[in-house]
Amino acid sequence: MPEGDAVYRAAARLRGALDGRVLTRSDFRVPRHATADLRGRTVLTTVSRGKHLLTRVEGGLTVHTHLRMDGVWRITPARRGAPRAGGDGVRLVLANAEWQATGIRLGMVDLLRTAGESQVVGHLGPDLLGDDWDAAEAVRRLTREPDRTIGEALLDQRNLAGIGTIYRAETLFLRGIWPWRTVGEVTDLEGTVTLARRLLDANKAHAGTVTTGDRRPGAQTWVYGRAGQPCRRCGTRISRGEMGARPQERLILWCGACQPR
Repeated sequence: MPEGDAVYRAAARLRGALDGRVLTRSDFRVPRHATADLRGRTVLTTVSRGKHLLTRVEGGLTVHTHLRMDGVWRITPARRGAPRAGGDGVRLVLANAEWQATGIRLGMVDLLRTAGESQVVGHLGPDLLGDDWDAAEAVRRLTREPDRTIGEALLDQRNLAGIGTIYRAETLFLRGIWPWRTVGEVTDLEGTVTLARRLLDANKAHAGTVTTGDRRPGAQTWVYGRAGQPCRRCGTRISRGEMGARPQERLILWCGACQPR
């Protein structure tokens, strides 16, 4: 699933293509909004909220989308025309005279009043890449369940929004925290969430995830994507497992020596 930095970049691409321009094409290919038509309305802006995207248009309306596991927004010149119906998993097309934004395999597509955006994002915790980021509030939310594992708590978007399996693994490694340690046993939660924010912020302007400072292929991460390989710090084989109750279990990687029980 794309993490907060990837969604942040998607919002920037949508702003560059749609902001301030009048929609000449509006094609919702989801049953719930199949008759919706936004043509003639000016797009005001697109913002990211954790892993959610909010495209606000004239008239007090917001298009809410979520990429889920493999969704993507593709930006192309408008002259290419609309993709064929049913082609390539297209769920939504928004276009103006210059650019076309095509939402492919989107996990969520909603059209709602801008004043009611809280219906779809109000449950989220502080956004790691948001102007309103609040580390103290993230810590407060995490500590509501002190007996929960820190690995599961960090992925709960109600605690802090935008972190996924990559940044969870990298953050916990860099902090030396075993993923199954309980929230109540973590001595510096604020330092942990602040590091997660720093990692996402460092990657928000470019594709790919680099947490080691080394952009060479195969050298970008400490533990994620490196199961069975030697730890870059101590040489111990990186472990791989799953966390969470079925069917919500998610991948976790860690170093048993650098992240002791």
